[in-house]
Amino acid sequence: MSDKRKAPKRKASTPAETDISPSKKVERPVSVFEGEVLDKDEKVRARDGYEGVLPTKNDRGNLVFEDREDFFPNLTPEEVLRAGSFGGTYFRPIKSSVTGLKYDKQWEELPQSWIKGMNIKKQIAKVEYEKSVNTYEVKCGGDLDMWESSGWIQKQDPYGWFQWYCRFYLGRRSKDDERQVKRWLNCAGLKGRWKNNLIGKIIKGGSVHNNYKVSPVIRQTLQHWGYKLTKEDFEARKKVLKKEGKL
Repeated sequence: MSDKRKAPKRKASTPAETDISPSKKVERPVSVFEGEVLDKDEKVRARDGYEGVLPTKNDRGNLVFEDREDFFPNLTPEEVLRAGSFGGTYFRPIKSSVTGLKYDKQWEELPQSWIKGMNIKKQIAKVEYEKSVNTYEVKCGGDLDMWESSGWIQKQDPYGWFQWYCRFYLGRRSKDDERQVKRWLNCAGLKGRWKNNLIGKIIKGGSVHNNYKVSPVIRQTLQHWGYKLTKEDFEARKKVLKKEGKL
């Protein structure tokens, strides 16, 4: 299904074409979300022209997308934000080297029910990273420059994977979905590097799946990718390791 999301109106400031002397910096145009700010998922879906069906959760707590059975995070975008993530900075104002624009107030695109009661300046759009905002009170992940230089950022989602996830969850479908789902699988899927790394550390330490003192950085990283380790997943991985003779 193609990406039929209607682009919000852009409020841009364009530098004078003749004012390009080396002594003066050319300001990037500013993209501020100017669509209608809405409360509910369905209203946002209608506003943005998203056609994918909203996911449900199965009895294991995993999200079920009817058109992407290989993508099964167990935290919704709202749950990721409310848990305490990204040091409170995810939807901060940014300068994108990928699009050549500045962005601000992009959190207004979200269903406002997702962030109702949250402190926007501290938990959603904080300028400076604050690890105490995070669930596990640790810092993790690289900065925007690193993501952009690594080629991980596409123009349609200048904030990165989590912005893609918010939009995919709400029903947007695009050409970048395959790549982003593959990145999630490599991180938190059945053979996901960080998920299985965490499980290995827990087993090695003779601990339990919900001992949050074991690898809080990895746990925070997984949370940013929409996943929290469950007892079921922990036990399933142990069975695989035993079968492979690694335990």
